[in-house]
Formats: sequence, structure tokens, C-alpha cells
Amino acid sequence: MGPQSSLENVAVIGAGHVGRVIARLAADAGYRVRVATSRDPEAISLTLQVMAPGSSARRVEDAVADADLVVLAIPLHRFAALDPALLDGKVVIDMMNYWPEVNGTLAQFEHLDSGSSELIASRLPGSRVVKTLNHLGYHQLDEEARPAGDPDRRALGIAGDDRAAVELVRTFVDRIGFDPVLVGGLAAGRRLQPDGPVFGIPMGRADFERALELIPA
Repeated sequence: MGPQSSLENVAVIGAGHVGRVIARLAADAGYRVRVATSRDPEAISLTLQVMAPGSSARRVEDAVADADLVVLAIPLHRFAALDPALLDGKVVIDMMNYWPEVNGTLAQFEHLDSGSSELIASRLPGSRVVKTLNHLGYHQLDEEARPAGDPDRRALGIAGDDRAAVELVRTFVDRIGFDPVLVGGLAAGRRLQPDGPVFGIPMGRADFERALELIPA
């Protein structure tokens, strides 16, 4: 997972445990990584130097300006404060979860007939939203990353409607140390959510595909 010859720009919005892990994995994979929160960049710079070396702190508008890929690594209840216009034209990874037992109840996601990412996509009309990275915890993402070909490599599901965006995200997932498994359009992303068959369970590709009935048992 060393540096690649072509370095793309990745913006990670969120500098909590999850955001720092994704930033470190992406920087280790050779991406130029900028991390942003609602706070002043100076407030997170030292933490990033220690926990996600190779990444840098920026304001949100600066982090996403030339990003090829934007990762939403914030608690879902904070999403409403994000200006959708900042993400126009961007490929956006939604790794947020609606998980009332952990994060509390959000009225707009209660009794939702679709997956949470479908609602996120409807509120980011200028973006190409892809669901992934959400069904493993930050500690699992941190500990389970493996180089391609490793027999213990874990799978990450990817759901999205835009073929080019899904391909960009598939490459990203592979480079940061996981086997990308395409599970379908964005609507299929609900199977990656809490209480789904793969949520919180590190699996190799074959077991993952069987759990989602993508291949026969």
C-alpha cells in the first residue's frame, strides 16, 4: 500500500476516529489527503501529524476545492450543517450510518422507506454519491487493511448508481487495503447499514458475497 505514481486528491470531512483512520490509510496509499472539520484547521493539525501522518488540515471549502473524492466521515446528525453546494460535481463517499441506538433518533431518517444514502444523495443533487466504508468500525478499518493478494484481506461493499463514480471508489477501496465488492445501485446500500447481514463483521470476499447472497451458499 505504498505511494502510487499518480496522486489523486482526497478530502476527508471529519477528524474523529473514523476520519483520522481513513486519512491515514489514504495517505499511506499515496493519495494527497486534506482533512476538514467545522473547527479551525490549527485545532486539528497536531492530532493529524500524530494520528494521520501525511495528511493536512484545511477548511472545508479549501479541502474539497480540488478533491477528486470527498469522504463524509462525520456523525449523521451533523450532515445538515454541510453546504451541499460545496460538493457540487464531486464524487462523495457516504460512510455515515443512521444508528439510533448509538447516535440517537433523527426524525428525517425514521420510517424511511429507502436507505440513508438515498436521502443523502437527494440532498446533494450536484454530487455523485457512493455508499461504502460504513459497515466496519474505525478500529476494524484500522486493523484489517491488507495488501492485495493477502489471504486475510477483508471485503468492503460498494453501492452506487453512477458507474464512473463507483469505479473511482472501487479503486480507492482497493488501494487503502480492502477487496471492493460491488453490491448494486445506491438503493442496495441499505444492506450495508446497521442490522444488515454484514454490518460490523469483518469478512473475506467469498463470505461477504455469500452473506449478501451475491453468490450461492
